[in-house]
Amino acid sequence: MTLVLACSAAFVAAVIQRITGLGFVLVLVGPIVLLYGPLEGVTIGVLLALVASLTAIPLVWKQIEWRRAWWLIWPGLLAAPFGALLVRVLPEPALLLLIAAMAYFALLAGRMPALSASLRGRTGAVVAGSAAGFMHVASGLSGPPLAAYAVGDGWPQRRFAASVQVIFAVFSVVSVALRGLPASPVPDVWTLVAATAGGIAIGTILSRHVAPGIARKAMLAIAWAGATVVLVRGILALLS
Repeated sequence: MTLVLACSAAFVAAVIQRITGLGFVLVLVGPIVLLYGPLEGVTIGVLLALVASLTAIPLVWKQIEWRRAWWLIWPGLLAAPFGALLVRVLPEPALLLLIAAMAYFALLAGRMPALSASLRGRTGAVVAGSAAGFMHVASGLSGPPLAAYAVGDGWPQRRFAASVQVIFAVFSVVSVALRGLPASPVPDVWTLVAATAGGIAIGTILSRHVAPGIARKAMLAIAWAGATVVLVRGILALLS
């Protein structure tokens, strides 16, 4: 049953990712952490995020802005080891609370105009890239600082959504290298990978018929519910 629920979550997250360009880990992190725990759950999440990005890159290749993406990637590579260190030293209740906090930040960052206004130019790219690299290794949730930079720097949505797939892919490779591969059985991991790739394929078809706004509302509803349940579980684990 755990595998079925995890595959369903990965499939839905991949569909939403393909339609909106963002939100894979934001949708996935709540269910996957509840099913597998904060350490294994995020480890699986970043591996599946790599699959989702690599599957999406050929579909958006012509819109990718490589130089702009690089200015977000290299600061993230420098910050990523600190995220891995934090994960190693925190106990499970603290990890749950950290993941919940990052999920809430991801959901609220878009409502902070001052954040976007402060992230522009090369300096803004370095700050946003560093935060994204750190957050990706720690929780898989690297989207908010990248999206805030895109808004602040006036990056057209379509080109940003394409370019960010490369950034997610690089950060996911680094995260897998730093965190290691999932401890779950190999057949289970491959089944989750297949569910993710299938979600991208179905999302490509649905993107012609489903408005991004509808997919975004579904993404937010799932993400808010997942973050809240993870927060409650973290508080209960802390008190027990």
